[in-house]
This record gives sequence, structure tokens and C-alpha cells, in this order.
Amino acid sequence: MNRTLLALLVVLLCAGCGRRHAATSNTIVLIVPYRYANTWVFDDDRRGLVREAFVAGTPELIDRMVTNIPNADKGFRLYFSAKPFPGATHTLTWRRGDSSGNWYYSEEFKAECWLCPGLFMYFRTAPRELQVRAEAK
Repeated sequence: MNRTLLALLVVLLCAGCGRRHAATSNTIVLIVPYRYANTWVFDDDRRGLVREAFVAGTPELIDRMVTNIPNADKGFRLYFSAKPFPGATHTLTWRRGDSSGNWYYSEEFKAECWLCPGLFMYFRTAPRELQVRAEAK
């Protein structure tokens, strides 16, 4: 098998495997968080995530972001990107990494939150900033 065909096969195989295929830095990602067992979680079939939980300051930050979204606990749209995009309403700034995740800060809410290694299912490296928009479904 020639190298070009082999490379194409690898790309095609990885395209369906979110754990190995991170989005590019100019992608706008959409997830739909919802409340489950007293915290915010989300599912992402493309990446094999089911009830992926937000922890370490992130649930509290989400609570503040969705105060004006009716029935947010039943699910809301959360868009995020490493680049500015039309309609983005919040910015999270990278503060530091640790042995397993990354800490981000919201100047607007004066709050810090931790994003787990699942971040790398969406980005190759931890973005310096995350642009975010939360809206009703």
C-alpha cells in the first residue's frame, strides 16, 4: 500500500474517532449541557462522551452564565471557540495547566474554573482564550 493511500486511510479512520481527532482552532463547537445529579453534564456522541461532568468551579460559572435562560437545567446551547465569533458573550482566559487539566478565568464573573483533559478532544492545545455563548435551546 502506498504512503498516500495509507495516510488517507489514517485520516478517514481518525475522523470518526473524536478521542484522536481534535478540532482546528477556528472551529465553533456546540454542546448542550444539562443538569444531572446536581451538576452540569453534556453528551457528545461524536466523541463518545456521555454525561461528561463539569467540575471545579465550572458548574458555578455555568450557573451564572445561564441565569437568564429559562429551563436551562433541561439543556441549553453552549457554543465555544478559540477564536472570536459573532455572538460570543463571554471570554475565558487561560491561567495555567496542571497535571491533568487547565484553569481558565472569567474577568466578567471574577471566577476561575477547571477544564478537564476532555478539552483536548476539541483543541490540539489549550487555547489562550475561549470565546463562549450560552443560549436557550
